[in-house]
Amino acid sequence: MSKEFTALNCAVLTVSDTRTETTDKSGALLAEALQEAGHRLAEKHIVKDDVYQIRAVVSRWIADPEVQAIVLTGGTGFAGRDSTPEAVAPLFDKEVVGFGELFRHISIEQIGNATVQSRALAGLANKTVIFALPGSTNACRTAWDGILRDQLDSRHQPCNFVELLV
Repeated sequence: MSKEFTALNCAVLTVSDTRTETTDKSGALLAEALQEAGHRLAEKHIVKDDVYQIRAVVSRWIADPEVQAIVLTGGTGFAGRDSTPEAVAPLFDKEVVGFGELFRHISIEQIGNATVQSRALAGLANKTVIFALPGSTNACRTAWDGILRDQLDSRHQPCNFVELLV
């Protein structure tokens, strides 16, 4: 018995002190991938790598019953201003611990042991799934192809996040 596809309302947030709509390749890739998969792009923004700016946008989307998935790109490394994990982790009702582990496992084939410096993470808050990815376009493609596409597809078995969101 096959399930029917359920389109989600998804928001994309790029965290960067330097990117603009013109230069934001990672955010554009994620927005395009979500829509190509059949989901709706609810909103897309770029914010500075600042805990409070990140938290303000993500909190607004978590509180919006129309937004079911949030994907962030950028700010997950160890550079001085990288603060995405610190911004979003306190907002989680539950952390998806396996997401970061799986992302780093998949990434090792592409970037070797440099994957240890990725602080990619995910969690659930108010029936919204939140994924925080590195800022590189390659990392976003890796996460989409290796994890997000299936986990945001209601037909994916044996389980997916959609059944927790709708």
